[in-house]
Amino acid sequence: MNPHLSATTAAGEADDVAPAWDGDNGQWWDWYMSLAADEAPTSLVDVPAVELGSLPTEDAVVAELAEPYDLPAGAVESFAADGFVVLPRVVSPGAAELLRRRLADLLATTGGTALRAREMLWLEDPLVSAAVLSPRIAGVCAALLEVETLRLYHDSALCKEPGAGRTPWHHDAHHFPLASHDVISTWMPLQPVPLAMGPLAFARGMDTWRLVADLPFDKIGTSYDRRVAEGLRDAGVAVHEEPFALGDVSFHSTLCFHTAGANATTRSRMVLGATYYADGARVVDHPTMVSGDWQLFVPDTAPGEVAASPRNPVVTT
Repeated sequence: MNPHLSATTAAGEADDVAPAWDGDNGQWWDWYMSLAADEAPTSLVDVPAVELGSLPTEDAVVAELAEPYDLPAGAVESFAADGFVVLPRVVSPGAAELLRRRLADLLATTGGTALRAREMLWLEDPLVSAAVLSPRIAGVCAALLEVETLRLYHDSALCKEPGAGRTPWHHDAHHFPLASHDVISTWMPLQPVPLAMGPLAFARGMDTWRLVADLPFDKIGTSYDRRVAEGLRDAGVAVHEEPFALGDVSFHSTLCFHTAGANATTRSRMVLGATYYADGARVVDHPTMVSGDWQLFVPDTAPGEVAASPRNPVVTT
């Protein structure tokens, strides 16, 4: 019995995810983090604080985020082939630090000892809104997906605390209740992320998910995480796991299998993430518990209907 599951969601076989999630999304994260196979680190590495001097004003950060980002040559082709791309200096170090401080304030009263998480902060805070709805980020996402119009699914403020363990292997097509593969997620760390802090890691190859598509999910234990790792290793799949410099942002497809390492440092790993999808996508016919409280993100929308609620605005690119 997984202690994070209710009687309803725990019922049935271990791979039965048909019940709707009946907790909040903080409880969902506690459950999902419990599915990682590796133990949390027992010793922590000191990492220095970032000293940037004077920081930009909020208005200056908003103006920066409104400016387009020049994609490096080959980025679109790399994303199409690999399922992800990590781009340098998408935001300035000063903008990242200002956002980090804002998220620290917004997460200050959020529960959770390993991973503190909140979504939909774009509805509460103008600086977060400027980042999540920014033409700079949306423009990159639209270019990588090669679509014209995107909507926001939700944002995610994620703080992995010192000593917190791995995030299990997964791909977002299993999570998001969207009947489309034109879905992309961003991962914007708000401090440098050395390997010891647990950067996001990606299984290379847009079609790599097919190699493990038949593995049964395990909603109770860690077998799915272990079997995915073994399947990728046995197939010789390359895993991209590299440090993130301050200002780097990754973009990954909903089909891209990814994980994140434990935070074996003495500092919190703060990240602002967001997910976008091509306008016109519908909610799947049968959302499952793996989608969490998805109606918080797409309210007043029934399964099978177009996902176009007021909480899913079109983002300017």
